[in-house]
Amino acid sequence: MKPLKAEPAARKKPAAATAAPSGKHALAPEPAPEPKPYHHGNLRETLLAAADGVLARQGAAGITLRDVAKAAGVSHAAPYHHFASLDEMLAAVAERGFAQLAMAMAAPAGESDPRERLLQICEAYVNCARSHPAQFRLMFGPLLARKHEFPTLKTAAEGAFAQLLAASTALDAGRGPELALLGWSLAHGLSNLLIDGAFDGLPMELPAGATLARQLAARALGELGR
Repeated sequence: MKPLKAEPAARKKPAAATAAPSGKHALAPEPAPEPKPYHHGNLRETLLAAADGVLARQGAAGITLRDVAKAAGVSHAAPYHHFASLDEMLAAVAERGFAQLAMAMAAPAGESDPRERLLQICEAYVNCARSHPAQFRLMFGPLLARKHEFPTLKTAAEGAFAQLLAASTALDAGRGPELALLGWSLAHGLSNLLIDGAFDGLPMELPAGATLARQLAARALGELGR
């Protein structure tokens, strides 16, 4: 009787290799970026500064709260924590513009010669307008006619005019309001003409903007204060 042969030990099957994706190795998905909080720092000032930048690049036409939020690096909903509408935000930008204008016009307040003070105010007005043309157009755009809807804008605009009125009255108490309107009209009209490049190519040599403003204002004042 033949001895029984032992059965060969069952071979272990190799562990199935993990299938690798074809082509490039798969990369782990990147984590979604965390939304930026709306309450960082001083959000209102951040938004107004961003609005100034957007305004300078593209003007007031077509500007949106979304544009400003993107420029400020905050969520699209963040501006609504401080401004109920685009007009309200733009009114705040215009208000800051008038405050800056008033400050520039107040700089010559220490000038003892009232005529010289008026001439320097005219120069300051034109310099402000030319330094921030988009903001200047916004300040005197359609929102100004609605200033009663925005009390702080109304106050800022009136404060700027008060600087001119005070200087005009110091020169001539009886004709102060008339001189203020004359000076404002001259400086404002000249500012717009310079911003628009209306004088480019004229067949005459013109001085720099502020110097031209001073010369025209002196001509308008005539012999007053001399």
